Amino acid sequence: MNKITRRNFINGTLMAAGASMFPFGCTSNAVLDSLNPLYYPPALTGLRGSHPGSNTHAHSRTWDKKSNWGPITDLKEEYNLIVVGGGISGLSAAYFYLQKHGNDKKVLILDNHDDFGGHAKRNEHTINGKTRLSYGGSQTLVDPHTGGALINNLLTELGIDLERFKTAYDRDFFKKNSLSAVTYFNKETFGEDKVVNHPFCNYPNYVEGLPGAKISNKEAVQQAPLSEKGKKQLLQVLNGGLHKLKVPKAELQEYISTHSYFDYLKNTLGVDDPGVMKMARNSGLDWASTGTDLMTIASAKSCGALGFAPVAVYDENNPYIHHFPDGNAGLARALVKKMIPHIGKGNNAEELVLLKFKYNELDKSSNIVRIRLNSTVVNVQHGGDPKNSSEVFVNYISENKSYQVKSKGVVMACYNMMIPHIVTDLPLEQAAALRLQTKSPLQYTTVGLKNWRAIKEIGMGLAMSPGKMHQAVLMDFPVSIGGYEYTKTPDDPCVIQMISCPYGTIGAPRAEQFREARYKMLGLQFKDYEKEIRGHLSSMLPKGSFNFDRDVESITVNRWAHGYAVGGPGNSTKIGRQPFERITIANSDSAPSADALVAIKMAYRAVNELG
Repeated sequence: MNKITRRNFINGTLMAAGASMFPFGCTSNAVLDSLNPLYYPPALTGLRGSHPGSNTHAHSRTWDKKSNWGPITDLKEEYNLIVVGGGISGLSAAYFYLQKHGNDKKVLILDNHDDFGGHAKRNEHTINGKTRLSYGGSQTLVDPHTGGALINNLLTELGIDLERFKTAYDRDFFKKNSLSAVTYFNKETFGEDKVVNHPFCNYPNYVEGLPGAKISNKEAVQQAPLSEKGKKQLLQVLNGGLHKLKVPKAELQEYISTHSYFDYLKNTLGVDDPGVMKMARNSGLDWASTGTDLMTIASAKSCGALGFAPVAVYDENNPYIHHFPDGNAGLARALVKKMIPHIGKGNNAEELVLLKFKYNELDKSSNIVRIRLNSTVVNVQHGGDPKNSSEVFVNYISENKSYQVKSKGVVMACYNMMIPHIVTDLPLEQAAALRLQTKSPLQYTTVGLKNWRAIKEIGMGLAMSPGKMHQAVLMDFPVSIGGYEYTKTPDDPCVIQMISCPYGTIGAPRAEQFREARYKMLGLQFKDYEKEIRGHLSSMLPKGSFNFDRDVESITVNRWAHGYAVGGPGNSTKIGRQPFERITIANSDSAPSADALVAIKMAYRAVNELG
């Protein structure tokens, strides 16, 4: 296969180094027995995540109320179960269904993306002939030891040894290389490009083993490119100020749980410097899926936003180390391998880390479980009266053609807010409850570097970057497992993560901010993202050590216009996820949550509700 570099990008869609590798030019696997043998989406760069084309039909369904895609081809395929959505929850639902009903049952998983895993997206970068792995969404198994028997049993069956991560994750990596948490102040926002060895927030505690501030609050404030007034206000915020609230001690907890963090900054501490407020707004990043302008004082305190002491993110028994080099794609791949053994060799999750899956095995008619990609489900309907029906018909669109398949039951493991648009005869109360849900936009950009000498020079393990599109830039998690070796020295290639939790107009309601940020995100082309990344890295890193055109090999922008799940008010989540005869609802949205283990638990519930 020819080498793919960022020079092959055209507005974020990777040119084929052989048309068979290009997902949108493939003949649909709805009419062939399998994909082309060279089809391999993890190696694609450019615009990924919900990549261009993946949501086209879903948006036509929801925005334009489209219901007619031309003649429907009945594939004459019948299944015991159809799963809508091939993320961790959908894959888990298929797995649990076979466990409960037997390995002779036929299952079809339909997904609108060109790869399985949902937010658990595997990113591969080839740099100087070496494969560097990273993740484009779902990051780490959080608190896996607290998951209970269901999670423990599943991980054991998949060959995921939690104890192995204690040696796979190099907790000393950052200290050995004198890397710590810093803040990058950009010229456009603060009048000067400057790196200060202090994060001014708690976010770096997400990275196990990453040292925090190298200098004191007072010294960091003096180095910050703020006016004297701004520096004075920043230091006042950092020194804390809850004692200045004129609230009786007995009423303090209730007060901070109901009052705005931004109002506290402005009215109690007297902060009005725009630079300090910019730092404050970005100091929670994606902790609560919003800027801190929408947080209460208590929420800001709990996430260690600007002005609050660092808080422990995880306890000693559950450190944040349970991370595959490709994030939770490692879990998704283990599930797929268990159900479709011919996808490749390997007996446990660790042995799959470097395995290049055979995607042409996903949808073979001989499989018990078939995974059909590039297939957007647009209608799910019982055959007749739902209460008496023995079957469910599923219509989906692939390559602008409409197909129909049939099943005895369906698990909807997709974005829950889409379900009322797809299952059109849902009870009205349930449909209304599902529509109340929303998701915050999120973006994980992975950048392949030929070396990280410039990063070493400024001592950056993670850089908070208030005012930039990507509010955090970090070295990837230092994990070596399954024959994969994390970058060893600054002369070696690596992948860095750039995280963006885009916000809307400050002070606007949450749903409006999500909508505004989502439209802006989807309106950008790859060239816009590359320009932003070029400017960010070139201004932050020392010019003598870093040259963008020389040192950047590849860029993958994982855009999730619908990222973290945010449930509707009151009891709407429980109402929305109720089973509807032969149709049940999974996905972490139905919790709601943004956690892989919760996604698994929701799948288990949904399968059991089918009976």
